[in-house]
This record gives sequence, C-alpha cells and structure tokens, in this order.
Amino acid sequence: MQSKREANRADLRNRLIEAAEARIAADGLRGLKARDVTADAGCALGALYNVVEDLDQLIILVNSRTLARLGEALRASISEEATPPEKMQALGKAYVDFVLSNRKHWSAVFFHRLSTDAEVPDWHKQEHAVLIDNLIEPLAQMRPDLSPSALRVRAGTLFSAVHGVVQLSLHGRFVGTPPELLASEVRALIDAMSRGTHLAVPEQ
Repeated sequence: MQSKREANRADLRNRLIEAAEARIAADGLRGLKARDVTADAGCALGALYNVVEDLDQLIILVNSRTLARLGEALRASISEEATPPEKMQALGKAYVDFVLSNRKHWSAVFFHRLSTDAEVPDWHKQEHAVLIDNLIEPLAQMRPDLSPSALRVRAGTLFSAVHGVVQLSLHGRFVGTPPELLASEVRALIDAMSRGTHLAVPEQ
C-alpha cells in the first residue's frame, strides 16, 4: 500500500504528465517550457525535478502515453474475419486517422531529441515496437516462407514506407502528398505493397 508521500508524488507526476501533454497538444514541442508545465500542474518549478530527471524525461513519459494510445487504435482496427490485405489496409487507415487527430503528439514521438548526451531508456525504445507488431500476423499469413526475423524486417520496411508518406505530407515538403489526399494515397501504397510482398527478403 502506498504511503501518503508516495501517493502525493504519484499524483504530482501524473499532473505534470497531463500538463505537458496538454501543452504539446496546443503548442507542440517548441512551445514546451518547464515553467509553464509546472504552473499548469499547480506546483513550484523545483517540484518538477522531484518526480522526473528533467523536461526530456517528462516528454518521454508523454510520448509513452501517445504510443500506448496509438497501439490501442491499431489493435482496435483489426477484424479477425478480415483477410491479410484487409488487415493491412485497416492498420494503415488507423495510423493515418490517429496521426491526423494527434499531429503534435505524433510529431513529439518522432522528433523529440534529448538535449544532453543521455540515452533514450530501453523500456521506451521497446514501446516503439507497437508501430510494427500488428503487421507481423497478416504479413506472416502472406509470407509463410519468411523466418520471424525476416518478417520483422519486412514489417519495419512496410511501416517505414507508410510513415514516410505521412511525414512528408504533414510537414509540407514539396514532394509531399496533399493532406486531403493522404488517406487515399496511403491506401493505394498499401495495396501496392500487399501485392508485392512476394519480393525476396534476406534471411537474418
């Protein structure tokens, strides 16, 4: 059972995460300042460093929540009765829908850089597996000849292709797909990739 001190610390930590989450949703990473976050959370600036190491760690905790929500959205999009290509299309649509509804949080996941020489914690690196885990099962049905390691490589390649299209579109690069066409272009890309999964992948 938590002591009162532990409960208060957990409550403060949660308030700070929620405050940072709200600030990122409103202003993105560039607008995130420790003083604003602590003011929103109703605590002194120094209290931040009693529950997290620094602002970078707080951002990682927010990104952890974002990845968890994305994982839930991806899993919820899959119907057991769907064919493997249909599952891949559903995952692609769910990814695009999530990104369009959570642009600044999504950007924080992929564009946050630690301000020191510190390493991203292993537990947080592992959380990124949600980006490709759901592709493994339909891909395995389409490519039963591939080993588990080769399946993961191919799933990572497929995700990277879709992610690249989304990233270029939302950041307004001159070769990017117009946002209003993003969903349909991702659908076409996944269709092409689904038909091309017979291409060889080196065994690992």
